[in-house]
Amino acid sequence: MRIAVYPGSFDPITNGHLDVIERAACLFDQLVVAVSRNTSKKPLFTVSERLEMLREVLQPYYNVVVDSFDGLTVNYAKRLGAQAIIRGLRAISDFENEFMMALTNKKLVPSIDTLFLMTRAEYSFISSSAVKEVAYFGGCVRDLVPPVVEQKLREKFMALQQPVREG
Repeated sequence: MRIAVYPGSFDPITNGHLDVIERAACLFDQLVVAVSRNTSKKPLFTVSERLEMLREVLQPYYNVVVDSFDGLTVNYAKRLGAQAIIRGLRAISDFENEFMMALTNKKLVPSIDTLFLMTRAEYSFISSSAVKEVAYFGGCVRDLVPPVVEQKLREKFMALQQPVREG
């Protein structure tokens, strides 16, 4: 079985992520979309909330599994018996860091390759950070994220709002 891992924070999943997932799922028997528990980042959604959103959004894909992990991606991929790590690229600026990470992973576990997939042009500007900022300020994210994510963003920011106190 050909297995690939698509790791990320997915805080939240965007249409750009979904574009990469759709195409990677066609290339492998199983695609594991894995939420990385990165302690250096301060996520908006908990790991369990992100897993829930991913499971809902990715339900139509029979060969996509949703999971989470700690530690090095390449070690996680090795434990799963994966042949590849999928990385999405939006712009040339993403490539340098991703290239260095791929070389490091190849040095650590030579049997695992990194496959870079460019997002379609219409998604090349979308990042989870930008989506969160737009949603925070009440902007429309309908074309940037799946509908369930749009709703979860709205709910999250409504719950986080503090009432303004006078005087």
